[in-house]
Amino acid sequence: MPSFAEIQLYISGLWLVFKGDAQGLKRLDLTDRGMMRSFWAFVWCLPAMFVYWTGMRFAFLSASTEGTRAGLGFYLRLFMVEAVNWILPLVLLGALCLLLKTERKFAAIVVATNWLSVPVSYAYAVLTLLLFLLPFAAGLIALVQLVLLIATIFAISRFVRQICGPEPLVVATTMLVLLVPGLIVADLLQSYLGVSPY
Repeated sequence: MPSFAEIQLYISGLWLVFKGDAQGLKRLDLTDRGMMRSFWAFVWCLPAMFVYWTGMRFAFLSASTEGTRAGLGFYLRLFMVEAVNWILPLVLLGALCLLLKTERKFAAIVVATNWLSVPVSYAYAVLTLLLFLLPFAAGLIALVQLVLLIATIFAISRFVRQICGPEPLVVATTMLVLLVPGLIVADLLQSYLGVSPY
């Protein structure tokens, strides 16, 4: 598992790329080995995911009839949703890279998006905790969540543009593949597995 110091280096590199400095990519391990190690990001994100899932459990129970239970099985189903939501976009990205003949860019995009998940997950966890502690500020927290979502989309577009070059069609298609299927599948799976709070 990558050390905390390594992850700090990776995130600092992502921050540089976010600001438009392509030199930040040099702080990432963009080799095939680095790509495989980047999936450790999922493990690093688990504590933050647990906080977010607890928030979803609270919303689920609040919207359910009295006596509804949501124990370990509820968390396991959310874990399944998250795992599918993590892997599916990357599978589709691999197919897209083959189609566009940009296979050599695949590993770099995977590394960047996987490690980006770490700070984003913890940011959402902090907002979830704030929602518990400051329920009267729910509107403001929702606004901050929206800003975080927009910043995440912007960051991914920056990474893709730096890795693939300024080709609008490639960047736009890659962004759609990385973002849209995951959102749709997450909603469908949550409803199918009975863990949707809405």
